[in-house]
Amino acid sequence: MSQASQSEGRDPTLATAVHRRLREDILSGRLAPGLKLKLRDLAESYGAGASPMREALSKLAAEGLAERLEHRGFRVAAAAPSQLDGLIRSRVLAECAALRESLRLGDSAWEDAVVLAEHRLNRLARSLDPHRFATNPEWEACHLRFHQALLEACGAPQLIAFCDRLREEARRYRALANTVAYPDRDVAAEHAAIARAALERDAGTATALLAQHYERTGAFVGADLGRRAG
Repeated sequence: MSQASQSEGRDPTLATAVHRRLREDILSGRLAPGLKLKLRDLAESYGAGASPMREALSKLAAEGLAERLEHRGFRVAAAAPSQLDGLIRSRVLAECAALRESLRLGDSAWEDAVVLAEHRLNRLARSLDPHRFATNPEWEACHLRFHQALLEACGAPQLIAFCDRLREEARRYRALANTVAYPDRDVAAEHAAIARAALERDAGTATALLAQHYERTGAFVGADLGRRAG
């Protein structure tokens, strides 16, 4: 009996674990948009048999992260420019609304949280390799915390949850933008400017800078997708 089959027999939740790992690899960009997902290769890489692997891929397809190919298995969902445009527009509308409320309602503890989050983010290298982009997990965690800190005083948990979902969907587009824009894009300066405007309670400037921050990511990704299509 193969190792994958033994693992499948021991762990009835293997499909859930495989789904979680595959989802993370797609969102982080480790599995590129359009990549053919071959069952045999995946089973070897993820230590699972065909049955839990198919179940995990079907769940990913239902989530829009994978595409089912008629009689030919699955592939990672394409990164379509139209989907990216809609996602960025949704993020700008939702997060700018939450940011405005955070600026209106945030107290000194919220200010301290924003200052600390921006400081921790700024002291880290965005890439583990100075010559080409290599994801720095510590930077990614601090980056997430910074954007969460900006919004968390808005007083609307459901809006924050919606922003979190949109941010998660945007992760794989961000991964594409990082590889294209590094090292030319000064993301640290963008974050510092957003934080400064937020702490000054300048809602117009803060929301404009946040919108530009996301739109700039979209421009990098859109140009790359256009080149690939061409």
